[in-house]
Amino acid sequence: MFSEEIRKSFLEFFKNKGHVVVPSSSLIPTDSSVLLTTAGMQQFKKYYTGELNSLSDFDSQRVTSIQKCFRTSDIDEVGDDSHLTFFEMLGNFSFGPVGSDDPSDNGKDGYFKKSAINWGFEFLNNKLKIDVNRLSVSVFKGDDEIPFDEESFEIVKELGFSAEKIIRGDRGDNFWGPTGTIGPCGPTVEFYVDGLEVWNLVFNEYFKDQNGLNKLKNPGVDTGMGIERLAMVLQKVPTIFETDLFKPMMDILPVGLSPRIKRIIADHSRAITFLLSDGVRPSNKEAGYILRRLMRRVIVYENISDLDTKKLLNKIIEAYKDIYLEINKDIVISELDSESKKFKSTLIKGVGELEKIKTIDAQQAFKLYESYGVPYEVIKEIGAEKATSLTREDFDKEFKKHQEISRVGAKKKFGGHGITSEEDEKIKVRLHTTTHLLHWALREILGKEVKQSGSDINSERLRFDFSFDRKLTTEELGQVEDLVNQKIKENLTVTFQEMPKEEAEKIGALAFFKQKYPDIVKVYSIGNISKEFCAGPHVKNTGEIENFKILKEESVSAGLRRIKATIT
Repeated sequence: MFSEEIRKSFLEFFKNKGHVVVPSSSLIPTDSSVLLTTAGMQQFKKYYTGELNSLSDFDSQRVTSIQKCFRTSDIDEVGDDSHLTFFEMLGNFSFGPVGSDDPSDNGKDGYFKKSAINWGFEFLNNKLKIDVNRLSVSVFKGDDEIPFDEESFEIVKELGFSAEKIIRGDRGDNFWGPTGTIGPCGPTVEFYVDGLEVWNLVFNEYFKDQNGLNKLKNPGVDTGMGIERLAMVLQKVPTIFETDLFKPMMDILPVGLSPRIKRIIADHSRAITFLLSDGVRPSNKEAGYILRRLMRRVIVYENISDLDTKKLLNKIIEAYKDIYLEINKDIVISELDSESKKFKSTLIKGVGELEKIKTIDAQQAFKLYESYGVPYEVIKEIGAEKATSLTREDFDKEFKKHQEISRVGAKKKFGGHGITSEEDEKIKVRLHTTTHLLHWALREILGKEVKQSGSDINSERLRFDFSFDRKLTTEELGQVEDLVNQKIKENLTVTFQEMPKEEAEKIGALAFFKQKYPDIVKVYSIGNISKEFCAGPHVKNTGEIENFKILKEESVSAGLRRIKATIT
């Protein structure tokens, strides 16, 4: 079954079950908790929370869609058999309250586990004719916080699945959400074909916020099935890149390129087409940084092979222009041309240095990154055989080693544990101001969804906790560090004002969300870039800080990251 038939069959199936077909939303989300649209439920988030009413907007409690999605977490994995950045997600959704399970009703009532699981099985087994022997299912086994999903388990058993075909998964496998740090979430049932997960049925029973999980008044259904994986199992090909979604692209790529590189080019080119068409533009922050990273990787391959990027993009545009009318050929081609011109000067310098090196190890790779801004991926690809032994792990270790050297240098400068209490307090004041600069820089590079969640300062380092849903890349950490140091060099004036809390909020001063503030607050400003609620003390000018170095970035918990840094 070709991909176009899959799309048509899915939407028709759920339309006959009382669902309203809703178009895909943009890859630029209205939900500020995520950088890009990551799932089909993104545009429907407020219907689960009750902020919006689906009966008013869709005249139904049931909707279905094919959503454009992008996941940044998989960029480094692209090139294997199954990982993608951009993909399309088939989904059916119910917003409750739960009513009749009769599939012939008009959709005025929502539905829950029984209908969702039965319809999922019916679509796979009856509509797509996937033999039941190829199917298996997983359910949530429960943990200390949330009980075993016995209801789903019993429904699956009634469908005829034997005990060995019902997998009991843990929190990591069979509990989904929320998108971002807060929102609806719940246990899942997953359908597998030949052992490959194809469909995830999420039962939104809970809402997660800073205080934990709470039961939703009206539980909902949110399902997602990647069309690429489904096409692979239906077309009985070994990888998604041999389906009709990718084969026309793969066939026109240069013969001399390895399968891995061909997959990267095909994935990134498709993602670039959709990101640009939805209004993202290459830049050094947020979604624009992700787009630039993909574009520059394709540009590298164009410069080291016979790749005809324009021909490939035209092939992609031709395949999708009738499905997604927003695709804009002129913008896609012109933006790639513009980025190519900007990047080539850096690329030429990097290539020149690479040619002088016989074998590229992590130390040399880091020097190229530090001196010329050439990312790890580019060094790896251009270096080819010279960089065979270079790994991301070793590169990151070199980065951390460089940070450690800086940290030791800072300790020597301050005399280690031998500093006086007066010196100790001077260092802490400088680090305190640095946390404000760090907070500002993180929001500039990663987006305004970043918020302070805690901090700690001693005479050797600062520790800063902030909300973010993934590990920062080496490049992002470098950008943050450079931005802080830039503002230190500008010797910005640090001032404070006392004012009513309401007035401080109106002028955009940032507050630490766990802190309770009095009616009259102090607001510290750094130049015209940073305003924060704070009791002080701070330096008078940022030039007193001298130099900023990030020592470590790590996870604290889901949706919460930590940076440790020092000044020298």
